[in-house]
Amino acid sequence: MLFNSLNFAVFLPIVFILYWFVMNRNYKLQNILLLVSSYFFYACWDWRFLFLLIFSTVLDYYTGIKMSEAQNQTSKKFWFWLSISVNLGFLGVFKYYNFFITSFADAISNFGFQINPWTLKVILPVGISFYTFHGLSYVIDIYKDRIKAEKDFVDYSVFVSFFPLLVAGPIERATHLLPQIQKKRTFNYDVAVDGLKQILWGLFKKVVIADNCAKFANIIFDNYTNYSGSTLLLGAVFFAFQIYGDFSGYSDIALGTARLFGIDLLRNFAFPYFSRDIAEFWRRWHISLSTWFRDYLYIPLGGSKGGTWMKVRNTFIIFLVSGFWHGANWTFIVWGFLNALYIMPSIIFNTHRNNLNIVAQGKNWPTFREFLSIIITFSFTVFAWIFFRSNTIDQAFHYILGIFTTSLFSIPVFKSMMLSIPTLILLILFVLIEWNGREEQYAIAKMFNSRSRGFRWAFYYLILIALFVFAGSDQQFIYFQF
Repeated sequence: MLFNSLNFAVFLPIVFILYWFVMNRNYKLQNILLLVSSYFFYACWDWRFLFLLIFSTVLDYYTGIKMSEAQNQTSKKFWFWLSISVNLGFLGVFKYYNFFITSFADAISNFGFQINPWTLKVILPVGISFYTFHGLSYVIDIYKDRIKAEKDFVDYSVFVSFFPLLVAGPIERATHLLPQIQKKRTFNYDVAVDGLKQILWGLFKKVVIADNCAKFANIIFDNYTNYSGSTLLLGAVFFAFQIYGDFSGYSDIALGTARLFGIDLLRNFAFPYFSRDIAEFWRRWHISLSTWFRDYLYIPLGGSKGGTWMKVRNTFIIFLVSGFWHGANWTFIVWGFLNALYIMPSIIFNTHRNNLNIVAQGKNWPTFREFLSIIITFSFTVFAWIFFRSNTIDQAFHYILGIFTTSLFSIPVFKSMMLSIPTLILLILFVLIEWNGREEQYAIAKMFNSRSRGFRWAFYYLILIALFVFAGSDQQFIYFQF
């Protein structure tokens, strides 16, 4: 079931009404409803993989309790590594087995040996990387004595499978989400209205911005050998806004939906394309994953306490692992490697925390230096996105070589160029709206609050009209494949 589908438009109000008007007297009943609804939500994609989600949930719930009850460190360590091994084992089989076996076959062929590897003919379970990381953080926190094991199976299951975040995050922590699940929630009209506004903006990002950018990005990337450097550059920019609108749009819908049920999820995006350096970009892009790797990989490896070499080593490790987390393809690993290279000067010279404030905070426009920094950071990011979008390393390199030709300075021309002009105009308006709202949790959180109610509602209706005018078929979110 997609957030941008008619099915979800029917599903959400039904769950909302049952939650607040039928089961509002008992939060335990509300939790049961959330769990059943979440499993139904997931089963609508493929009911067979629901059993994998339930198995992962039972495994971590049981091993968490066994760790808490362990009488000695040996027993505790056994249950910890059992959970880690099984979780990563399932992730490895479904997501990475084919990659490793084919890569091994390719490597062997360089020495004159030809083998026909046996590959799995299965699809990747939606959201497996996300709910696996939910479980991993939970068992690691128990093992490190940061939290106690949850004894209520329903409460823990809701933490793992709460439907707004189930298939594409944000990646939650037990310390943040479980306490909200374990207490009575009270309906707050203002919070619910704010949630609806965030859902509306998320749908706009996905349906109007991302899906329309996707059409033109696909045309250019799929036929890159036929186009000029300027057209290829435009295609890369289209993809940059496609993936941002798609993923941050999903996160906005997820956070807004959770607010309808009195639950706050971790923020996942904070206007990353207004970053002044790569370090700031990674503090603002996919925040829940970045902080997960920081807390559960970077810091355990030694963080930045062991001198420059350790900082460099650990930074490369987390970016390479982050790239690999995104998919079983060398293109993602190169993408991670590039971002590690980008951030390396700030790590070595200890300038990675120079831009902690919001750009041009309290001002209408950035300074020329800030504007130039934003453009440079965005350009490096777009360059790396080419690898992320390409099917192979070879395609990415040829695409890049096609950009850096004399045709880079020509006027972009491609099939459907005229049809892309409304999308380009929308992108300009979108960037201006995002810039205006960059100090808020999402762009339209307080937009036009000082204006009359009629003015505000006119703006919301314009978004709704845009959703109907520019909407195509229900397009799957990019991060569902991760």
